[in-house]
Amino acid sequence: MNAQGRTIEIPGLIDLQVNGYRGVDFCDPALTTGAFARACRWMLEAGTTAFVPTLITSSRRTYEHNLPIIAEVLDSPEFRGRVPGIHLEGPFINPQAGARGAHKAEWVSPPDVGYLKRLLKWARGKAVILTLAADVDGAEDLARCAADHGAAVFLGHHLAGEEHLRRLALAGATAVTHLGNGVPAQLHRHNNPVVAALGEDRLAATLITDGQHLPPAMIKTILRTKGPANCAVISDIAHLAGLSPGPYEVGGQPVVLADSGRIYDPATGYLAGSSSTMLQCMNHLASLDLLTDEQLAAVAFDNPLRLIGRKPQEIAAGPKIRYDTAARFFYVDKDE
Repeated sequence: MNAQGRTIEIPGLIDLQVNGYRGVDFCDPALTTGAFARACRWMLEAGTTAFVPTLITSSRRTYEHNLPIIAEVLDSPEFRGRVPGIHLEGPFINPQAGARGAHKAEWVSPPDVGYLKRLLKWARGKAVILTLAADVDGAEDLARCAADHGAAVFLGHHLAGEEHLRRLALAGATAVTHLGNGVPAQLHRHNNPVVAALGEDRLAATLITDGQHLPPAMIKTILRTKGPANCAVISDIAHLAGLSPGPYEVGGQPVVLADSGRIYDPATGYLAGSSSTMLQCMNHLASLDLLTDEQLAAVAFDNPLRLIGRKPQEIAAGPKIRYDTAARFFYVDKDE
């Protein structure tokens, strides 16, 4: 699909879901300002132009400790325009196994507007995304509250049907978080949250194109159904990325980082984040030859920014990202 023999510069790579990097877990209850800042530098050095640090479902004590630390670092001159806000992926998700993925069941909270307001206060106005389940009672109230406070509302980690998604779209939700993931391994062939999300035209989609989370046919289906203009690539990168393969823990639960880069719960087989950077995710997507050069740039830069209500001029310049159209390969131009 791409023109041959050209190297072009793209505006950048914007990642809306970064859980940590190189051993620094953003949900670590002992997170420090220094550790978070180091992880931000490493992430930006790895070719990501700007990113949104993400906290999955955590304990209240962890939220109260970590959110102000992250907000403080985001306010520093070094990261302005490079780390535009915080993604709260939870705690208002469906507690059922499969739907909640790697999120710890005991920390899942039923919809509680008062609790959400505390989270937003601890985040010091820096929350730009709230991911919540569409199929829990009170989800619409949470969506309206988050939107009123300037956060984009995404839907995920649920077993939502068409009617749930319709109601949440009317309440202000704009996208589905990592469509095709965060659901049980076995689903009804027709009535399931993936099909329902594909059919709800008012919701855009984020998708993890690391080569582990979605097979090529599913990536193609999402892109064809939603349209490239309504899709944004995310990495969902975990703090284990950049570490040696072996057994680890995520949120107090055992996981394995395989030689292949797959991070999974050995008890259930469910994935627990990605080990790929945004640059690597975009290279896997480009290798599938599903999008034009312009569409690749859109799903990596323009669309993520639009989903969080940011303009390109609000993003500070990072290293030059170039795309070799013949090799279908993105890279950081270190000579610039």
